[in-house]
Amino acid sequence: MAYQNITASLSPADIREIKAAFATIQAKMPFLVTLSVEERRKLFKMGDKSLAFVNTSLTAAQSNREILPASFDVDDFVRDYQLAATLTELLIGLRQLTEQVDDTLMAVGSEAMGSSLTVYDYVKTAAKKTPGLKSLAEQLGDRFKAIKNKPTKTNSGS
Repeated sequence: MAYQNITASLSPADIREIKAAFATIQAKMPFLVTLSVEERRKLFKMGDKSLAFVNTSLTAAQSNREILPASFDVDDFVRDYQLAATLTELLIGLRQLTEQVDDTLMAVGSEAMGSSLTVYDYVKTAAKKTPGLKSLAEQLGDRFKAIKNKPTKTNSGS
C-alpha cells in the first residue's frame, strides 16, 4: 500500500488484543533464549548457504547412521533442523511486520511533527500579541535550542 496521509487509531481493546497476541507467541515458544554478545560471537551462524549444508548433512546422517558414534542423536539433529527451518520462516514474517510498523511509525511521526511545527509557528506569531503565550512559545522553542547551539563540524583535512 502506497504511503498517504495516515488517519488511523487503535482502540484500547485493539491494543490489549495485540499485546495478548504477543504474549501468545511468547507462550507458544517457551524455548526462546536471549544470548549475550559473547555467546553470539562464539556460536556457528546458519545463513541460507549453511541451511543447504545442514540439510545435506542431515540426509547423510539419516542414511548412514552406522558411521556415526552411538552418542550422536540423529533425532535431536532432525528436531534442531526442523525448528531452525520453522523459525526462519516465522522470522521472515516478523521482519516484514516489524518493517511495516517501523515505516508507519516514521510516517505518522513525521505527520505529527509537521503538525507540531505548524502549531509552533502560530504560537510564536500569536505570542507577540496574545498575553500568556510567550512562555508556551519559549517552551516549544526549547526543542530547537540544542540544534542552534550544536557546534558545527569542520573539515580538518584538505
